[in-house]
Amino acid sequence: MKITFNKTSGLTLIDVLVSVAVLTILAMILLPALAKSKTKNRISCIINVKQIGIAFRIWAGDNNGKYPMAVSTNQAGAMEFAQSGKVFQIFQSLQNELGTPKILVCPKDKQRKFAASLTNLSNANVSYFVGLDSEETLTNTILSGDRNITNGFAPIQDLLNLTTNQGVGFTQEIHTNQGNIALGDGSVQQVTSAQLRQEIIRNFPFVTNRIKLP
Repeated sequence: MKITFNKTSGLTLIDVLVSVAVLTILAMILLPALAKSKTKNRISCIINVKQIGIAFRIWAGDNNGKYPMAVSTNQAGAMEFAQSGKVFQIFQSLQNELGTPKILVCPKDKQRKFAASLTNLSNANVSYFVGLDSEETLTNTILSGDRNITNGFAPIQDLLNLTTNQGVGFTQEIHTNQGNIALGDGSVQQVTSAQLRQEIIRNFPFVTNRIKLP
C-alpha cells in the first residue's frame, strides 16, 4: 500500500497571527526589563559622579578650599598632572576620599573596566573627565562628568576647551547625546548637549572650562 502526504507551502493566516501574538507578548515582558536596566545604569552613573564631586569637596576642605588641580604634587595635589599628565593621576590624589576605583567606571561605558585598586589606576579604568578650572567658590564651573563630552574638535593632550563658539555637547557614546556633570559646588546635573551649551553660554566669559579627558 502506498502512503502519500499532502504538502502545503508558506504560512497560513493563523500561523502569522500566532507568531505576532507570541512576539507581542515577549516584547511586553522584555521591554520593561530592558528599560529598567537602562534606568538603573543611568542612576548608578549619576551616583558615581555625585560621589566624585563629594570626594573633591572633602579634599578641598582639608586643603584650604582648593581642589587638587590647583595644588602642587609636592603638597599631595595634582597641579603638574593637569597639563602634561593623565586624568587618572588627578583621581589618584583623591584616593582617601574616593575609597574604591569602582566609582570611576560608568556601568554603560563598555570601553572602561574596573582597576584592581586606586594605586593601579590608569585611564583605561576611568569613565569621567576632570574640569581643570573648577573651584569651590565658582559654583557653576564644570568639575567632572561623563567622558563622552566634546567641543567638536579632537582633544589636544587629552584637553578640551569648552567655549561658546564651538560645538559643545555629548557624543553618541555611553549616554547618547546626554551626560552627567558635577559642578564646582558638588551638585550633579543630567544634561543634554543643548543644555550643556546653555550652561557654557550662561557662565561665559566669567569662567573657563578646560576639560581633562581619560
